[in-house]
Amino acid sequence: MIEVQNLTKYYNEFCAVDNISLTVQPGEILGLLGPNGAGKTTTLRMLTGFFKQSSGSITVDDLEMGKDTLKIKSLIGYLPESAPLYHNMLVYDYLTYVAKIKGINNPAKREVRFRELVGLCGLSAIMGKPIATLSKGLKQRVGIAHAMMTDPKILILDEPTSGLDPNQIAEIRDIIRSIGKEKTIIFSTHILSEAEATCDRIAIINKGKVVANDTTARLKQNATQASFIRLSLQGPTESQALDLLGTIDDTLDITPIVPLEQDMVSFEIRDPNDRSNTTDIRSRIYLKIKKTDWIMTELAKESQALEKIFQELTREEV
Repeated sequence: MIEVQNLTKYYNEFCAVDNISLTVQPGEILGLLGPNGAGKTTTLRMLTGFFKQSSGSITVDDLEMGKDTLKIKSLIGYLPESAPLYHNMLVYDYLTYVAKIKGINNPAKREVRFRELVGLCGLSAIMGKPIATLSKGLKQRVGIAHAMMTDPKILILDEPTSGLDPNQIAEIRDIIRSIGKEKTIIFSTHILSEAEATCDRIAIINKGKVVANDTTARLKQNATQASFIRLSLQGPTESQALDLLGTIDDTLDITPIVPLEQDMVSFEIRDPNDRSNTTDIRSRIYLKIKKTDWIMTELAKESQALEKIFQELTREEV
């Protein structure tokens, strides 16, 4: 649906987006992650035709940005980080205004589309309310309805959950998932758990470059020391447990962590020699502990959190 090749954007001498290449498949939800100033918003604005790229190409549904910009724009619904709403208008009047601007002039057709958007975005209780009186979460729903007015093939959202409380985030996430069943979606976010819960694929941008582009599962699998063993024991002291675990393999990286209960000792155990995450040492740990009178309350293999992967890929060089 979308193909980006060597996309670059300069502001005078500053390179905001540096030679980015991405492909987004039809029906895919792509999360665009990165720290502040990474180039996410600039990238989205080029994808919508709002900014002209310095170099590189953007192809949308076999149309080329620059030659077919107006046709491409007709395929895209876009919600910027600050939803462009008129706060002095009622929600119904505002959506009517948007519909007319977008060419939906037939009142009957307009009402049919409103009913669809009301159900999709959960607007039934607020259609007669002034936009100024709405919470930020409700304003975002109105903004999504605006972006979806013409039933576009592609929806692009810039930080749609920024500044929302957990309940509002969950509501927006459900709307994105529902839309994603039929549409191609790209959205940027700082909330890594949201990207993990919502997206089919994640692209991480740092300093204008794509530093990772894959599913969450494969990002975790391919990350440095991506998995570890979490072990909790009742009975031994921390030093006793460390001495015994050291006899399994003296190259293991064993880190004491705060246990869930006071009478326990807990550890994170990594194998620095297992970069491919194909070796599971839990059986060796179990057999060692079995020979003692200690009680093992936890022995689990866990993946590295997306937050840690994000930090590794976007860490500032000293």
